[in-house]
Amino acid sequence: MKIPGFYLLFPYLLLPVFALPAGWVTAKPIPVKVVVVAMFERGTQDDGNPGELELWIKGEKLDKVLPFPLGVSDLRMNGNGVLGVETGVGVTNATATIMALGLDKRFDFSKSYWLIAGIAGADPEDASLGTAAWSEYVLDGDLVHEMDSREIPQDWPYGILPLSGTKPNEKKPHHSDSFVVYHLNPQLQEWAYQLTKDHPIEDGPEMKAFRKQFKNYPNAMRPPFVMKGDAMGSSTYWHGHLLNNWANDWVKLYTGGKGNFVMTAMEDNGSLTSLKRLSNLGKVDFDRIMVLRTASNYSTPPQGQGAEWHFSAPYVLNGLPALEAAYKVGSMVVHELEDNWDRYEDHSPGKN
Repeated sequence: MKIPGFYLLFPYLLLPVFALPAGWVTAKPIPVKVVVVAMFERGTQDDGNPGELELWIKGEKLDKVLPFPLGVSDLRMNGNGVLGVETGVGVTNATATIMALGLDKRFDFSKSYWLIAGIAGADPEDASLGTAAWSEYVLDGDLVHEMDSREIPQDWPYGILPLSGTKPNEKKPHHSDSFVVYHLNPQLQEWAYQLTKDHPIEDGPEMKAFRKQFKNYPNAMRPPFVMKGDAMGSSTYWHGHLLNNWANDWVKLYTGGKGNFVMTAMEDNGSLTSLKRLSNLGKVDFDRIMVLRTASNYSTPPQGQGAEWHFSAPYVLNGLPALEAAYKVGSMVVHELEDNWDRYEDHSPGKN
């Protein structure tokens, strides 16, 4: 048989598919049902001193270790389609990690639900230690103008204002607005809340003793509970009554009065920035994202204490009650999705 010159130049085109060198045929991407997004570990992911991912690894048997050099640690997965990722602390780590994961060709995230679950500081006006809050709005608290506290005009409540403003709580249309607030699917938030709202969260004597300091905040004195409440992320740990007032005002300002600040964290706005960009590519479904934050501490000190109280105040039981609440409440949602995947694969909860 005479072989055309084209094939003499490219002889591998004559090979049948089964004879191609290993790695030339790309494996089919792994379909992922749920991505659990945690932010930090205190040591390794299974050393018995848990951060936000270790309880998920043990409880959901995320036994398969998948190398992830673009992240801060390896990925963990089970055989039922649940994938766990640790973003690293702070908005920059979270943004980079989630973007890298979303573009990882090993996985198919087109039908995945994303559960961002971690601990946070809670506004004592709304929540108590261990309380779990499902967010509808997630805001960025870093894209601001900020003035040194010694130079704030006397009639200003604080020295932070929008990039488009000339004083606090003044906002004009600005190109950064779409990055400051993310509105999650309210039907999915409501579904998650209804599924978990009656789940008891473990209380204990240490938590009760700590709560007694907040006697002027009725919700801070309550045993932990499940609620709906919004989150604001910032890379700066802020403290005190005045900045707590700013956080409440900021959420109201950017949600048109619809949102309520409950949880202060660091990473969620970064994770959502990446997920929003990935949804523009069709890599993920932005309507399938949930944010659950649980209270490991309060965002403002007890009445009569100065902001410096935060620097010596302990994390009750090293934050373990909040870590456990994030897993126990969040896993109820994960189990419902896993166990009834035929119902939720093509139809998001809360939608007809």
